[in-house]
Amino acid sequence: MIKVAYVREGSKNMSQQDGFSSGFLLGTLIGGVVGGVLGAVITSRLDARLIAEDEEGLTDGENDSQIRAARKRQMRASAHENVEIEATRRSLEDKIAQLNATIDDVRKQLGNVNPNSSQEINEQS
Repeated sequence: MIKVAYVREGSKNMSQQDGFSSGFLLGTLIGGVVGGVLGAVITSRLDARLIAEDEEGLTDGENDSQIRAARKRQMRASAHENVEIEATRRSLEDKIAQLNATIDDVRKQLGNVNPNSSQEINEQS
C-alpha cells in the first residue's frame, strides 16, 4: 500500500508539471504574438509621422535653410571641440612630463640619502 501511495503522488506531480509546461509555452506563444503585433502597429505609426515630417520639410524652403544652418553650426562646434580636445591633450602631456621629471628628481634625492636601498631593490628583482 505504501508503494501505491507514492505512485499516485508521483503521477499527480507529473500532471502538474505537464500543465505548467504547456501553460508556460502557451503564454510565451501568445505573448510573442501580442508583442509582435503591438510593435508593428507602433512602428507603422512612427513611420507615418516621419514621412509626414519629411514631406513638410521638402515643401518648405525655409526648413532646408534651417537644416543647412544647423549642420554648419554642428560642423563649427565639432571643429571647435577638436581644437579643445587637442589643447587638453597637450596640456595633459605637459603635466605628465612634469610629473615624470619630479619623480626622477625624488628618486635621485632618495638615492643620495640612502644609496644601499636602491641596490637592494635591484638585487631583489
